Amino acid sequence: PPPAAPGAHQPGQRGPAPGGPPSGPQPGFQYSAHFAEGVQPAQQYPGQGGHPETAEDLRAENLVSDKRPGPSKGWRKVLHSATFGLIDVGESAAEQRRRELTERARTHVGGGHHRVAVLSLKGGVGKTTTTVALGSMLASLRGDRVLAVDANPDRGTLSDKVRLETAATIRDLLNERGSISRYADIRGFTSQANSRLEILASDRDPAVSEAFSEDDYREVSWLLEHYYSICLTDCGTGLLHSAMRGVLGLADQIVLVSSASVDGARSASATLDWLEAHRYGSLVRGAVVVLSMVRTGKSSVDLDRLEQHFASRCRSVMQVPWDPHLEEGAEVDLDRLAPGTRDAYLQLAATVGEAFAWPR
Repeated sequence: PPPAAPGAHQPGQRGPAPGGPPSGPQPGFQYSAHFAEGVQPAQQYPGQGGHPETAEDLRAENLVSDKRPGPSKGWRKVLHSATFGLIDVGESAAEQRRRELTERARTHVGGGHHRVAVLSLKGGVGKTTTTVALGSMLASLRGDRVLAVDANPDRGTLSDKVRLETAATIRDLLNERGSISRYADIRGFTSQANSRLEILASDRDPAVSEAFSEDDYREVSWLLEHYYSICLTDCGTGLLHSAMRGVLGLADQIVLVSSASVDGARSASATLDWLEAHRYGSLVRGAVVVLSMVRTGKSSVDLDRLEQHFASRCRSVMQVPWDPHLEEGAEVDLDRLAPGTRDAYLQLAATVGEAFAWPR
């Protein structure tokens, strides 16, 4: 190549090029070796903010790529597995809905302990079955402890819905409450289903059960709240017995069960009337009404009209379809429920679970 003109910058020369930074320290100029070498300043990553990096800058959102959960069932899962994850069509709408309901059912209990009272003035509408199915769904989805308590003064049937592990009752727990100091102690008075739901049974002798008072229920409830996050109470069909005052006085929300019939709906609505007349209006507004289908086949009752009536008074209304497994009246097993019934109880668990985060 032809010789460069005098004073021109030569390749490899350390001196300044025309218009470049002056050589050596100069007044008012901060010398940068990176600039002199033509190196750009280091890239600023999210979380640095110009300060020295610490362990707090190593966050998952900066280091881990965001991956959607793969399909859990159906042809989407087969395709995802066959291609080793290279083809991912995502979750179906049903899977997304199921995941959203599950997250709502897993809502953290804001107050540390939450009480749900399951009510019905009319017998034979599925109140106890609803208590066990709802409790089983919550217990199977959550990591904390869920307990169902039988507060029926007329020989409750809650103990018939799970396999009993002990003959102890709520009266035995009340009599020996002074010896309870840890969860292992109280576990000897309960029976646990496969879903992890625990049951505290009532006395089978109606004469003894009738003596269970408001003070007794409050004493047991105070003891239970130290060991369980959620307590569901299976109430009796009466509203005037002593224990019911304790149940309603401590309840954070209620689930009102009704059959999809004229007399069942009128009894359920009368229950709401009684609660509002006795200063339990907040429980009515936050209540969940369950229309339980106790018979197979299409009902001649206008279910939409029933839903409209209860929706105008309560927080939510939902239907639980008739199920052959529940009709047996024996132990409740979630795995034996029909898909539609299981989905209905998942929706019920999500609706009830939403209230766990509310302040009392």
